Amino acid sequence: MQLIDLQAQYRQLKGPIDARIRQVLDHGHYILGPEVEELEERLAEYVGIRHCIGLSSGTDALLVSLMALDIGPGDEVITTPFTFIATAEVIALIGARPVFVDIDPHTYNIDPDRIAAAITPRTRAILPVSLYGQCAEMDAIEAIARPHGLPVIEDAAQSFGARYRERHSCALSTIGCTSFFPSKPLGGYGDGGACFTDDTTLATRIRQLSVHGQDRRYHHPRIGINGRLDTLQAAVLLAKLDTFPQEVAARERIGRRYTEHLADSVSTPYIEPHNRSVYAQYTIRVPARDEVAALLKQAGIPTAIHYPRPLTEQPAFADPGAEIPNATTATEQVLSLPMSPWLTKVDQDGVIAAVRAIP
Repeated sequence: MQLIDLQAQYRQLKGPIDARIRQVLDHGHYILGPEVEELEERLAEYVGIRHCIGLSSGTDALLVSLMALDIGPGDEVITTPFTFIATAEVIALIGARPVFVDIDPHTYNIDPDRIAAAITPRTRAILPVSLYGQCAEMDAIEAIARPHGLPVIEDAAQSFGARYRERHSCALSTIGCTSFFPSKPLGGYGDGGACFTDDTTLATRIRQLSVHGQDRRYHHPRIGINGRLDTLQAAVLLAKLDTFPQEVAARERIGRRYTEHLADSVSTPYIEPHNRSVYAQYTIRVPARDEVAALLKQAGIPTAIHYPRPLTEQPAFADPGAEIPNATTATEQVLSLPMSPWLTKVDQDGVIAAVRAIP
């Protein structure tokens, strides 16, 4: 058994994926080929937003979003300490300072009730993460941000396909950013990402920033990066997009089945009633996490830890005085189980039995 069985998906979609790749090889437009524009249009339509810009990674999507908002040295961006380092890394890369706010202990997303106290005259944006496939409390965050004139950037690297109050992740804030890393809900065969926005001015800036800051060939009104989405990755994603809604439904079905059979044994994911999670990870919570992981490994069940320490304990962001008790406790207890749309009932039953057998 694998934590995420990407080969199972390829076996099901081999024909369409191979055909899309062959089409790119035949026309030879490997950089900003027609598949990129087609993918952007289809993704924008799926999310229900005006603009989608393909990027070379989810990290670069976050980076150019901050750059498009002219955030830089001396500025502060409020975010969560319970996430992959890329969320805060991009803030530091542009010279700004990440301000870490503790999480809700149930959803693991940033706690909106703690955000207002972290706002200072230097705050320039709020960057919540929609962790594990469930959207953060975006309406509450927007309500806090609006009186201060602060843009909100959703880090939706794990939540593409999820819904919040019947709206899609990536259509809930000033800018939404997602990742197409292979293990994500919609994943390519390499790095990739995208930004989403209804703001035409921001969309133009993001697109320029992604191609070295140019607005036309060899004319650069701003400093940018080499952040384009490869045509081959766009081709793979187009082939996968056709069956993506069915995969989202399968993820939700498997997640609910896990919870139905595990809720009396371990702490299972809490999904807000107004949310529909895409279950990028199915993450349980157990006090003796390392011992449980070892027992599951002995039973042939792979696991992962998302994440083993808060960002405030990473050497790059060391802040021993940070008041983040909920995030700290979560890093000591969370454990992700095998999850993918292609996880068979037999494998699900094996995981369930192994978890329930833990003393």
